[in-house]
This record gives sequence, C-alpha cells and structure tokens, in this order.
Amino acid sequence: MDFTPEKKKKLSKWIIGIAAACIVIFLGLQNIDVVAKAFSWCAGLIMPLILGFAFALILNVPMRFFESHIWSKTKKKGLQKLRRPLSFIISLVLIISILVGVVWLVIPELVDAIKVIVQGAIDLVNKFSAMSESELSELPFGSILLNTDWDKMLDTLQNWLKNQSGTIVNTAVGTIGSLVGGIFDFFISFVFAIYILFSKDKLKAQAKRMIRVWLPKSFGEWSIHAASVASQNFRNFISGQSLEAVILGVLCMIGMWIFGFPYAPMIGALVGVTALIPVVGGFIGAGVGAFMILTVDPIKAVFFLIFIVVLQQLEGNLIYPRVMGSRVNLPGMWILAAVTIGGGIAGPVGMLLSVPIASTVYVLVREATDKREKKMKEG
Repeated sequence: MDFTPEKKKKLSKWIIGIAAACIVIFLGLQNIDVVAKAFSWCAGLIMPLILGFAFALILNVPMRFFESHIWSKTKKKGLQKLRRPLSFIISLVLIISILVGVVWLVIPELVDAIKVIVQGAIDLVNKFSAMSESELSELPFGSILLNTDWDKMLDTLQNWLKNQSGTIVNTAVGTIGSLVGGIFDFFISFVFAIYILFSKDKLKAQAKRMIRVWLPKSFGEWSIHAASVASQNFRNFISGQSLEAVILGVLCMIGMWIFGFPYAPMIGALVGVTALIPVVGGFIGAGVGAFMILTVDPIKAVFFLIFIVVLQQLEGNLIYPRVMGSRVNLPGMWILAAVTIGGGIAGPVGMLLSVPIASTVYVLVREATDKREKKMKEG
C-alpha cells in the first residue's frame, strides 16, 4: 500500500487522537469519584436550562396546534406577529387550568379523608382509654395493649424529639432553602423555555447551519434528519399519551359510576392526569383514590383496587399499544419493553422519555436497514 505524505499525516492524527482518548479514559477511570463530582456539579449548573428545554418541548405541542389554526390564512403582519404569543398564552393557560382543576378537585377531599383517618385514630385511642382491663383483655391483641407501658413509650418519644430537635430544625431550614432554590430554578427554566419557544425558528436555522459547517456532510445531514424524526416522535408521543390519559380517566370514571364507587369524577380526573406517566402513572392516582374511598367504605376500597387493576391491564395491553403504536410508529411489544427498561434506568422520567427515544431509534434503524437492503439488491 502506497502512503502519500497526506495519508501519513491523516494516519498520524488518527493514532495521536486514539492514544489521547485512551489516556483520558484511563485517567477518568482512575479518578472516577472526581469525574462523578465534576459531572454532578456541571449537571447542577445547567439543570435549569435542561428543564427549560423540557418545558419548551412539552409546551410546543399544543402551541404548534394553535399556531396552525389561529389566523393561519391572514396576511396582516400585525396578526402574524401576535399568533405565536397568543398561542403560547392559550397553551399555558390550558395546561395550568387542567392542573389547577385537578388539584381543586382532589386536595380538599384528600384533606377531609386524612381528617377522617386522624379522628378515627383519636376516637379509637379514647375508646381504649375508657375500657377496663377485663374489657381490653377480651379484645384481639388485648394482652399486648395491657402489657405495653404507654407512659414509658410517651417519655421515650418526648426524649427522642428533644434530642432530635436540632436535627429537625436544620432539616426544616434546609428544606426551606431547597424550596427557595427550586422556585428560583423553576423561574429560570420557565424564562429559558419562553426564549426557546419564541425563537424556535431562528434557533433551528442556526443549529442546522452549525451542523452543516462543523460536521462532515453525510453525518451532518443524518444528524438533522435524526433530530427531525425525534422531534416528530416526541410531539406524537405527547399527543398520544394525552389522548390515552383522557381515555383511561373517562373509563375509570364511568366504571366507578357503574359500580357505585364514591368520588367518581374526582378520582377519574386524578387517574387521567397521573396516567401521563406511561403504564404505571394510573396506579399512582388509583392509590390516592383507594385511600379516599377507604375513609367511606373499606370494602368498596378493596373492590376499587380490583377494578383499577383489571382496567389497567385492559388499557395497558389493548388500548395503550394501539393508541401509541399508531402515533410513534412503534409496535406494542417494543413500547412495553421501552417503558420497562426506561423505568428501570431513570424511574418515571425514564418511562416518559423511553417511548419517543425507542421510536426514534426504531425508525432510524428501519431506514438504515431498508437502505442497506436496497444497496445489496442493486449490487
């Protein structure tokens, strides 16, 4: 093989680059704690920006819909300039209204349920206090109640609270500080999301320009195409997940009405909102709903749990794969696999992002496979 000076120069660069990469990887593995701390520090710095980008992605789904329908055919520049701000405001008001509506439905009833549980516990303690030793001994676990030194237990609890008072105060102060910091980060994220949404066309054009200038042509064009596929799949996933959540919430509410469970509209709305988390989200709302029904009728709470498990199985295996599969171009089997793996890696966030990521990989691999098959047939 004939090596020209230019080829030797390129080969030298490749060898030096590979050697440098191996050295960096080796040093990183030798100092993994330092690397982890540095990565965590950097992630903390840019976390508000990451959250802002996530907010922008979610808000962009309803915002695109309203932008395509509000004054879509007008030629007046004033109305065209107002289209995007108006679409943003409508999208924001819509999302906030849904969340506030669910909170307004759920929180008062949940507080009442907690009050019922607490009052029941107080009444039970008072009932035990008024009973004689002979009456207590006749109860199940009565001997345990009689042999328990309640005064000593109360003194132990009081001493523990005194010893832990400093820790409790420090924890409270730390919690308040974290809350203030969280509010500040949320504000920064929200402002960053607004900048992204109002400048998305310009940012998209700049990103394409940078990719085409700094990356090899073939890889750059593939990157632009992959980003386009990922964006489309994410929008379809958000819309499909929202539709699936509405279906689950409505089915839950109708089923509760049919079987005579209490709090049907409220629990149906809660199950629908929590179902935005794929597959397991509905169980979170169902758990809160079962707790509230428990304060009214414990037997109905048990039957409600059975009902919600059956409903979730039907929805998760029949409705969800069909709704999401038709929107994200991913077979139902791979949707379930993606949700399972994503949940194991990153919990609820992983579940939320696993389906669009898996769908994007599926589409890109399918396209690459079709292209390779076509070349093999032609060759």
